[in-house]
Amino acid sequence: QVQLVESGGGLVQAGGSLRLSCAASGRSFSNYAMGWFRQAPGKEREFVAAISQSTTSKDYANSVKGRFAISRDNAKNTVYLQMNSLKSEDTAVYYCSAGSTSYFAAPTRRDLYDYWGRGTQVTVSS
Repeated sequence: QVQLVESGGGLVQAGGSLRLSCAASGRSFSNYAMGWFRQAPGKEREFVAAISQSTTSKDYANSVKGRFAISRDNAKNTVYLQMNSLKSEDTAVYYCSAGSTSYFAAPTRRDLYDYWGRGTQVTVSS
């Protein structure tokens, strides 16, 4: 079992920045690919970013490329999502996830993730 707890969400003006953190506990954090997903009201949960166990593979949704950056610190059992140039359409609940995948994989599909956090709200005002 892996427990995931997100933090760092909040209210920010358009054009601003936030950094989300996800602290993991339980089984070895470094053995999991980590992902961020988000869900806006009335919409399905969608992929945002992922990072492999190796840290060498990263993937991003087209809508956030060039603005968001995912990273991980295995010594701290934490994954981060740096969000810059925020837009009103980035408003959503952001979820952290962990998946048992191959070493270099950074999955974009929800069904490839085994564990999920409870989410943190990000609201971008225009």
